[in-house]
Amino acid sequence: MLDLRPNCECCDKDLPPESTEAVICTFECTFCLSCAESVLNHVCPNCSGNLVQRPIRPLAALKNNPASTKRVLKENGCVTNT
Repeated sequence: MLDLRPNCECCDKDLPPESTEAVICTFECTFCLSCAESVLNHVCPNCSGNLVQRPIRPLAALKNNPASTKRVLKENGCVTNT
């Protein structure tokens, strides 16, 4: 089951479970759409995998399977992929 991490690893923007601005890779590294587009070129800086829109867990499912509250943040933010 997806963790639904609460923030962008680059800029620390809040990404609640219902956010349509959250993107993830296959390892669930989580970024906001703005960082994915403008900084990362839709490539995960951790694993080099592609970044896709994170699915939204229905509210009823969140009651028994809550989103993660553990924030993950890259120490120096993200750098532009070249």
